[in-house]
Amino acid sequence: MERGATPDETAPWFHGSPLALTELLAGSTITQDRALARVFSHKPALVSVDERGIRRHNGRRPGFLYRIAEPVGPADLTPVPGSTLGRGQEWLITRPLRVTLMERTAPTPKELLSPREEEGLRRRLRPPRA
Repeated sequence: MERGATPDETAPWFHGSPLALTELLAGSTITQDRALARVFSHKPALVSVDERGIRRHNGRRPGFLYRIAEPVGPADLTPVPGSTLGRGQEWLITRPLRVTLMERTAPTPKELLSPREEEGLRRRLRPPRA
C-alpha cells in the first residue's frame, strides 16, 4: 500500500457505477468518500475540484451508489496508478467484493460542468504541440 495513504479501517467503502451490480471484480475502484463515489456513478470523463473542494463533472448518466458489503483490509487494496485525485482518495481492489445498493443517483444541474467549462478543462489537459 502507498505510504502516507492509509485508509480508515473503521470507515465504510463505496463504489459508484452506472451499472446495476451485486459484486465488484478485482481491479474495480472503491473509495471511502461517498460524494466521490456518487460523482463516478454518472460515468464522467472529466471531474473538476475547485479551491473549496466542490466537485463538478460532465457525467450525465443516472447511476447507482453502492456500499461495500464485506470487510476491506490493506491486502485488498492497491493505489490507482497515475490518479489525479488526492492521495488515498481512490483504490483498486485486489479481489472481488460484494456490494449493497444504497441509492439510485441522477446528476443535478448544479454539479454539471457547462460546455464552456468542459472545453476549458480539455484545452488545459491537451499535451503541448511539438
